[in-house]
Amino acid sequence: MEHTTAASTLIGQKPNPWFNVLAGVVVVAGVIYAGVHLASDLSVVRDTRAYPYILLGIALLIALGFEFVNGFHDTANAVATVIYTNSMSPNLAVVWSGSFNFLGVLLSGGAVAFGIVSLLPVELILQVGSGAGFAMVFALLIAAILWNLGTWYFGLPSSSSHTLIGSIIGVGLMNQLMAANPSGASGVDWSQATKIGETLLVSPLIGFSAAFLLLSILKATIKIPALYKEPEGNKPPPLWIRGLLILTCTGVSFFHGGNDGQKGMGLIMLILIGTVPTAYALNRTMHETDIDNFVTISAQAQNVMSHYSQGGAPADPHEAALDLVRARTVTPQGVSALSALAESISTRVNQYHSLDKVPAGSMVNIRNDMYLVSEGLRFISKDKSLNVSEADQKVLGSYKTQLDHSTKFIPTWVKVAVAIALGLGTMIGWKRIVVTVGERIGKTHLTYAQGASAEIVAMATIGAAEMYGLPVSTTHVLSSGVAGTMVANKSGLQWATVRNLLMAWVLTLPVSIALAAGLYWLLRHLL
Repeated sequence: MEHTTAASTLIGQKPNPWFNVLAGVVVVAGVIYAGVHLASDLSVVRDTRAYPYILLGIALLIALGFEFVNGFHDTANAVATVIYTNSMSPNLAVVWSGSFNFLGVLLSGGAVAFGIVSLLPVELILQVGSGAGFAMVFALLIAAILWNLGTWYFGLPSSSSHTLIGSIIGVGLMNQLMAANPSGASGVDWSQATKIGETLLVSPLIGFSAAFLLLSILKATIKIPALYKEPEGNKPPPLWIRGLLILTCTGVSFFHGGNDGQKGMGLIMLILIGTVPTAYALNRTMHETDIDNFVTISAQAQNVMSHYSQGGAPADPHEAALDLVRARTVTPQGVSALSALAESISTRVNQYHSLDKVPAGSMVNIRNDMYLVSEGLRFISKDKSLNVSEADQKVLGSYKTQLDHSTKFIPTWVKVAVAIALGLGTMIGWKRIVVTVGERIGKTHLTYAQGASAEIVAMATIGAAEMYGLPVSTTHVLSSGVAGTMVANKSGLQWATVRNLLMAWVLTLPVSIALAAGLYWLLRHLL
């Protein structure tokens, strides 16, 4: 009976009025900051038509809507343990978590963001400003939002990462089915999808086993009875235990912001490039010193590629490089195409001395060529048939970094907008997921040691995934970690909840694939 009462008390709790005031101030300040910087970026755009700006506004609302719903799910997991151990009040916990999510997003590097983007069909990335490009972005985001809202309504901690990956696969499959001449460039990059899929598959297993092991070790080595007790009513734990739980909540929130926040960022950058390429196709902060360095490294990379190429420069280096990316197979002839395209890029960039001086009509072409060469270099780094030496790999890696710096960048205002959307979603929709994680996975209340073990594992796993540029599900890691501690504590599991979680986990991929594929087909006929 106490279990049910706790749930109903939490669900019915009203936010503190000061909590609403604080949220309102943060949102208004963030909107003003993002709006001012967006307006500043758009000041270089000379297009006077209303259509691109209307499309940009709609697309940004949908992308930020995805991050808002993401906050319902994944960020709410970070506060579950501190709320259910009485370490922090719900209002304070949500504000605290939101603040460190914000910091995590701001300090993130972007590797996860562009790892997600690399899953998308190459031809749609190169033509993101077309109707097909917008159909792609809208379909995958709307599909992800619909599934996330559905699982949130039933209080199921479904993975936003899992949903987004499924949506991307659905768009890629439908695009390949609709293509006149299907190729690797029109479908999903299955090697990248497999790599990310393995991460999403393994992460809940890591969460369960690592949390089980950590709690078992704690019980065997640290003989402090207070650590293994359930909270007494609304009484907070001893100060040192409270500090430990707040620290783990902070870590999970920070690393969640750094990992999950990036997923929306990459898609927002595609939207910006498609609607206002003059402002966002190239990194306009690269000036003369950076360009000189770029040209120098480009010449070194061209020299390296000449050692592994065969035949003269193709008549159309762009098309030849696209063929390499389509096939995802590196040949000496393909290396010749990349080298010729690299030389063409270097000549054009050097001509203007600064990326912000590149004419609007040339920006998208230069960006697309840079993207193709970068993708080609990615395949070269994985290829064993060319026997590229370690020293040469280092030169090509430096050149790829330069290319990515020119095309794969995220303005600070985008990070701020995403962070606010995540935090606002957490503040509004946290209760359903928190109740499931805190009360409905195990048969007993979370002890302090269980909460700390689950969050330490989640913090470490998410942090490691961000370091390697891999998306990982906060939901899967933390909820499976809580289950692992329940088993280690011999508390037992509520199998009805576990069954529902497993069903959501199994159904997320096929449902999101089908939703995104259907929406993409529909939008392709409308846009």
